[in-house]
Amino acid sequence: MATKTIARPRTPVSPEANAQDTQHPADLLENTLSQLEALLWVCHGEDVDWCSGEGPRQLDNLLWLAADMARRAGELFQLNEKARRHAPEAGTVA
Repeated sequence: MATKTIARPRTPVSPEANAQDTQHPADLLENTLSQLEALLWVCHGEDVDWCSGEGPRQLDNLLWLAADMARRAGELFQLNEKARRHAPEAGTVA
């Protein structure tokens, strides 16, 4: 008889190993849902035990969310700076 397979919880992946352009959309969705679940856990707040049960996994996912957002913000900053350097100065005629 075949053994039952149980999906394991997603765990954070380093940004280098988590290049969004190489991941399957289903994996990206699963990652985002894990991060959202952790964020909602924090919002619930009451009686959350961060040291046992689901707490440590949710805390890892929350830190993963913060790191992911910081990485994205850095990328957006670089894109903004590149666009700003190439934009014509205000008050000049192109």
